[in-house]
Amino acid sequence: MKQYQVGVVGATGMVGQRFVSLLAEHPWFHLAVVAASPRSAGKTYEEAVGSRWAMPAPMPEQVKGMVVMDASQVEQVAAKVDFVFCAVDMKKDEIRALEERYAKAECPVVSNNSAHRFTPDVPMVVPEINPEHLEIIAAQRKRLGTKKGFVAVKSNCSLQSYVPALHPLKDEFGLSRVLVCTYQAISGAGKTFATWPEMVDNCIPYIGGEEEKSEQEPLKLWGKVEGDAIVPATAPSITAQCLRIPVSDGHMAAVFMSFDKKPSKEEILARWVGFEGEAQRLALPSAPKHFLHYFEEADRPQTKLDRNLENGMAVSIGRLRPDTQYDYKFVCLSHNTLRGAAGGGVLLAELLAAKGYFDCPFHVI
Repeated sequence: MKQYQVGVVGATGMVGQRFVSLLAEHPWFHLAVVAASPRSAGKTYEEAVGSRWAMPAPMPEQVKGMVVMDASQVEQVAAKVDFVFCAVDMKKDEIRALEERYAKAECPVVSNNSAHRFTPDVPMVVPEINPEHLEIIAAQRKRLGTKKGFVAVKSNCSLQSYVPALHPLKDEFGLSRVLVCTYQAISGAGKTFATWPEMVDNCIPYIGGEEEKSEQEPLKLWGKVEGDAIVPATAPSITAQCLRIPVSDGHMAAVFMSFDKKPSKEEILARWVGFEGEAQRLALPSAPKHFLHYFEEADRPQTKLDRNLENGMAVSIGRLRPDTQYDYKFVCLSHNTLRGAAGGGVLLAELLAAKGYFDCPFHVI
């Protein structure tokens, strides 16, 4: 695989820091640019982040002395890279405008932000679930008037725990109804216990906008490319509640599901154990060898024990059993800033690279 020069836009925030950490030793992607707000521009990355470095590992040595560029200087950033990861903290309309400016500067954008998730010609992709949605990029390029530039996004971090577990069951058994309650780590709000002491010994039963995302975004993932748009699926019906809990990393979900054709427990387990997606078939560098792991123990998965499974890129499942109101219920877990955020973004970029979407002249395999 060729080497790509990449940038991180919004590099000083928590998700941006995670991107920087993941790219430090990446075999395909060389971190060439870190960009952030004008108040950070001109400083070294180490100076700009200061005491706000929130990753468990130290800041990579090779990035400490990099001079932070102004993310709003799109042409200057775009001239130095093949594509950018975007993890900015701005209003949604401002994010949409910024990401399209990069795309129109012929700089592809792999976004962690929610602003473009429901733009009809922007693919929102989990590589193991809907890689075929990348085909819509041709229509997006036509709308934007670009040859190389486009925007692709990853889905909300809370979806990464339960949607992958539902996906292998959906079509064969006719998944009809889903109830999900998510228990989400404070890093999903860009916080640590040091910066959010109010969360110690606390639970907040509301995360703004999260329940709507949890109910609507899976339907886009399961939708179809039709003409110049991705048309969301109409089933299953999903209802969600999302709670913030005092955990540093790791989103857990309690899931209830019903089917048109009720499978046996053994059929469900067989599909979980045997499932692989495009990321595994292509052996992408960040892909887990086994995407879905099922634990037989009654007290697993546990956040502290299992969130880092396969470098935080796998999904853990447990406690599958019949339910009195739905057909089955189970619990599941994913690492929200790895699989759910920056790691999922890097994996999406690897898929785009493997398919030729970053290359110019443009070609797709």
